[in-house]
Amino acid sequence: MAITATYRLQLRGDCFTLADAAAAADYLDDLGISHVYLSPILTATTGSTHGYDVTDATRVSPALGGREALVALARAVRARGMGIVVDLVPNHVGVAQPRENAWWWDVLTHGRGSEYADFFDIDWSEDNGAGGRLALPVLGSDADLESLTVDRSGPEPLLAFYEHRFPIAPGTDATEPMAVHDAQSYRLVPWNSGLIGYRRFFAVSELAGIRQEDPRVFEASHRELRSWVTDDLVDGVRIDHPDGLSDPAGYLDRLRNVIGADRWLVIEKILGHSEPLDDHLPIEGTTGYDALAELGGVFVDPSGAPALTALSASRTGDRGDAAWIHEHETAIKKDVAGTGLAPEVRRLVRAIRAETGTDCADPDLRDAVVDVVAAMPVYRSDYSPLAGLATRVIGDAARREPQRAAALSALAAALIAGGEAATRFQQVCGAVMAKSVEDCLFYRTARLVSLQEVGGNPANVGVFPAEFHLAAAERAHRWPRAMTTLSTHDTKRGEDVRARIGILSQVPDLWAECVDQWERIAPSPDPATGLFLWQNLFGVWPVDGRAAGDVPDFRDRVHAYAEKAVREAGTRTSWHAVNEDFETDLHRWLDTVIDGTVGKALGSLCTQLAPHAWSDALGQKLLQLCGPGIPDVYQGTELWEDSLVDPDNRRPVDYDVRRTVLAGLGTPPVDPTGAAKMHVVRTALRLRRDRPDSFVGGTYAPVFASGTAAEHLIGFARGSQGSAPDVVALATRHSVGVEQRGWDDTTVTLRGGTWTDLLTSQVYPGGPVDAATLFARYPVVLLTREYFSTARG
Repeated sequence: MAITATYRLQLRGDCFTLADAAAAADYLDDLGISHVYLSPILTATTGSTHGYDVTDATRVSPALGGREALVALARAVRARGMGIVVDLVPNHVGVAQPRENAWWWDVLTHGRGSEYADFFDIDWSEDNGAGGRLALPVLGSDADLESLTVDRSGPEPLLAFYEHRFPIAPGTDATEPMAVHDAQSYRLVPWNSGLIGYRRFFAVSELAGIRQEDPRVFEASHRELRSWVTDDLVDGVRIDHPDGLSDPAGYLDRLRNVIGADRWLVIEKILGHSEPLDDHLPIEGTTGYDALAELGGVFVDPSGAPALTALSASRTGDRGDAAWIHEHETAIKKDVAGTGLAPEVRRLVRAIRAETGTDCADPDLRDAVVDVVAAMPVYRSDYSPLAGLATRVIGDAARREPQRAAALSALAAALIAGGEAATRFQQVCGAVMAKSVEDCLFYRTARLVSLQEVGGNPANVGVFPAEFHLAAAERAHRWPRAMTTLSTHDTKRGEDVRARIGILSQVPDLWAECVDQWERIAPSPDPATGLFLWQNLFGVWPVDGRAAGDVPDFRDRVHAYAEKAVREAGTRTSWHAVNEDFETDLHRWLDTVIDGTVGKALGSLCTQLAPHAWSDALGQKLLQLCGPGIPDVYQGTELWEDSLVDPDNRRPVDYDVRRTVLAGLGTPPVDPTGAAKMHVVRTALRLRRDRPDSFVGGTYAPVFASGTAAEHLIGFARGSQGSAPDVVALATRHSVGVEQRGWDDTTVTLRGGTWTDLLTSQVYPGGPVDAATLFARYPVVLLTREYFSTARG
């Protein structure tokens, strides 16, 4: 069945199960969605709120309702002509509660003798730092070994460390807990010892990588998916983090054979700046972070860059421009490779040494590897379009540090050999990129934080219309069924928060003046932290007339976000070395802002600029929903939303409120602060569903205005192949300038017949139409020719 749009649901055993998803099917159908897109549904760690820590890949999570609930959901959506897309996690499984993962528990029990020993990417080598045993980083310090006990309360004895339990191999039980520990195939080590006995998801020790390159592992971990395909329960699959696998392309080929040629397949592939997606892969495209950057960026005003750069430099010493970002990205990558991901780097270095027989000293070889990894501009360089990239990066490294020629030659030889070292190199590159850029750099710099998003490029302020149209046209031609998105469970800020922050690019001088005043009244505990958080506060501050301190959960959410942000940044405090004095000052400052005169001033500015934020939010939403690709609507974002980073963006959604708003859309709403976003979303989604040929695989042509304010319009025409365009989507950009100067003589020429704006029911004859007339009610326009009713049936 044709996929025209998806709706992402975050399932949780405690508040939103598969049965709840089935109950929402009628609402999603009314909204115009074709497919329900589910977060991972396999059995995960008890209490998991996201599902990416799968502990049993062979069954649907009982907490979500089990397979019976999945079947019931499939029936419910099929009855409405809809389908299901599932999120699959092939790279790793959850091991935080070892006993819940039967594969992991068996390995801990039997070591290399376990039938599942090869399921995991475990370092059993004698020089692994743990004497050939599997190092588990769970202790606070070596002294904690004295706290080990043997728990004999159950049917079998277990080695106990406070609330943690570990298996005891048959025949190794003893009176002394240390004797028991020393007899196991695993070794408990401090979390900061630098000893990790297995490949992880990035630096998350609770998520252990599995070896999909092993046919047994692939079959065991995809047996349940096969049954879903056989029973026709699912229509598409989203693959989480394929870059962590040893051979993503090979894995995707095998997966395509499992799901068949017709089911939709998209991958969470984070493309580097200007990195093309490998068109040899048997997929429809990515999950849309590349589109997110384009859709949001075209509403950011590049002319604001100099003033924002000056503000950042004056307050923090950080210009936040391309040169600064490149320098600090490289430095952070080197630091991460030498600290949090040092175990992975050491294992890579050992593999290079074993495969090449190099006599380079370990420090020289390690430094050469780190230098190359830090300079790699993409997650991994072994996709077809990136042929030659590793060559250039290694060549540049040799020119920078000619004394490392021998070490770099060893690395090159290992990459040529294509063995374990080559695989680990690619996996380490991706992990270092993620932990350094998205999870660190994007919390340290603060020129314009709305650009600091997964897959984004904060070095460039704004996307020019020419860039936007070329990228969209290429997607329409090469990747017409790729997913597009504006919000996900991993975005640093929700789409409407980013849209509001982006407005600051249009009023940089006003923003600088406000920050200066606020800092004098309520100085932040650190200039860089202050500039970063001022923008985020501006992005989420309520504009509904309520004081921020009176909004339920607002204070707690802001405090939680700020704490996570400063710990991720790692400059004044961190997850592993909490600076309690600094964090106390930070929380005190936030309360001062929320409760004081600065909060009132901040609220006043937000209210003043809110119409422009709504304009951009509606604009990027309409362009996403009508643009090339398959748009995903993240749960709840059909109304205004104020989400920050996870777990904030994974909060439960109130569908009763949304049903009420949707039911009230009998006539176009006038109030832009109310149901306007729902109106735009429903109208565009229903149009896509009624005219799929105009969108999925349809044509794309930019629409340009004429006149003095022409640059304030962004839009395009869509139509089915071989026919004239029958849909035009237009949006206002840089609306502050429009408010100041008006549309004046600006016009848009509509070609070929009579056009109807579906948002207002206004009819326009072909020919030039004044922009002021088009945008009289809304900052967006959705026009069709020969429009017919969008009612189902």
